[in-house]
Amino acid sequence: MSRVELSAGPVDYQDTGGDGPVVVFCHGVPMNEQVWRKVVPLMAGYRCVLPTLPLGGHRTPMRPDADLSHRGVAALVGEFVDELGLEDVTLVLNDWGGGQFLLLDRSAGANRIGRLVLVACEAFDNFPPGPAKAMAVVARIPGGMLALVRLMRLRAVRHARRGYGGMSLRGIPDAVLRDWFAPADRDPAIRRDFAKFAVSAPGRRTLLSWFERLRTFDRPVLVLWATEDPLMPREHGPRLAALYPHARLVEIPDSATLVPEDQPECLAAELRAFLTESGAAARGAV
Repeated sequence: MSRVELSAGPVDYQDTGGDGPVVVFCHGVPMNEQVWRKVVPLMAGYRCVLPTLPLGGHRTPMRPDADLSHRGVAALVGEFVDELGLEDVTLVLNDWGGGQFLLLDRSAGANRIGRLVLVACEAFDNFPPGPAKAMAVVARIPGGMLALVRLMRLRAVRHARRGYGGMSLRGIPDAVLRDWFAPADRDPAIRRDFAKFAVSAPGRRTLLSWFERLRTFDRPVLVLWATEDPLMPREHGPRLAALYPHARLVEIPDSATLVPEDQPECLAAELRAFLTESGAAARGAV
């Protein structure tokens, strides 16, 4: 694991290296880079970069004054890309959809994004998704986040169908789930960061206005939407594809929110085809 110091604090990341086209994979809440563990091995010929974002599963706390709102974390993704000097980046989002807001800025990092891939993620006014709204309520209560992460010590709670157990039809391995919640369980500063993010979603009107502004993004976009997702409305897939001027939609059957968990081979195949057709073929591809 490598680390880069950014304005908000240290961000750990994995980097497969190489001189292939760059794909930056972002995760959800409160996850880490392990959500992509089945997909990265299928991306030979690409440089895969996986930051562990401060969304509650990060292992090192951010600075106390860090902006961990959706726009703040999106800007941090741009800063990360810029600091590493990555060019013509394909940004891939799953679950957390706030990374799209990077495209609203005229920052150096935003200018480095060459393509966008949206995999069953938050969109429009679905911030946070319905079943996750309780987390924002809990985060506002003193001691609420501690109670939440302590509850996640219970296997039955970790795998509850109305919670993380419903994000994958195949089931998230228990070791992975425990790893996602362990940092917030042991470190109050991580819980502080987690709570800051959890309460940061703006109102519906603001969210919809931001999405209207995304219509100006003129680079290729691939929307991969799960057909059996309890968190991200199925109609948001076509709606996103219609929003972006150069987007196309592919629906992924037999999958819930975590498509990298349920359908990694299908996801990787669609991603590679999109990259090839948009001028970012794998290094060494014929």
